[in-house]
Amino acid sequence: MEDVILNGYNRLIDLIQTTDTGIDQRSAVIRAQEDDLVGKMGAITAPVIHTMGITILEKGKKDNQGEIYDAKHYSSRVFVLGKSADPAPYRPDNMSRQVIDQFCLLSEDGKFYEVMYSTDDLVVDSYMGELTPRQLIDLYGYDAVFMLYKGMKQYLEGQEKLLSALEVTLQFLVNSA
Repeated sequence: MEDVILNGYNRLIDLIQTTDTGIDQRSAVIRAQEDDLVGKMGAITAPVIHTMGITILEKGKKDNQGEIYDAKHYSSRVFVLGKSADPAPYRPDNMSRQVIDQFCLLSEDGKFYEVMYSTDDLVVDSYMGELTPRQLIDLYGYDAVFMLYKGMKQYLEGQEKLLSALEVTLQFLVNSA
C-alpha cells in the first residue's frame, strides 16, 4: 500500500515539475514579445477611449488659493495607466521646469504617452511625450498594463449594468403603455 502512495506522490511531483517547466517556457516567450502585446492592447483599446477617457490639463493659471483658472486641456482623451512614484527631476522640453507629477497614459490614437506637470506661483503647465510600449514597461512596469486591463474590465461591467438598467426601464415603459 505504501508503494502505491509513494508512486502516486512521485507522479504528482513529476507533473508539478513538468507544469512549472511549461510555465517558465511560455512565460519566456511572452516576455520576449511583451512589447508587441502591449502595443496591440493599446491599439485595440483606442476606439473606446473616446467615450470612456478623460481630458487632462495642458496649462492653466493659479489664483491665490491655488485654484486653476484659464485652463487649457489636451484635445485628445486619455486613459491614465499610472503615476510615477519618482518623477523625473526636470522636463525634456525645458530643463528649468521641475517635474512635480508624472503620469503614463493611453490616448485615443492608441499610443502611450507620459505627461509631466510643472508649477510655479502663477502657472501650471505640462509636457507630453510619446512612449514606446517598451518604455512604458521599463518606466512603469507591468502595473500600467494591469491598469489597462482592469480599466477595460471595469468599463465593461459599468456598461453591462447600464444596459441592464435601460432594459428594465424599456420593459417598464412597454408594460405601462
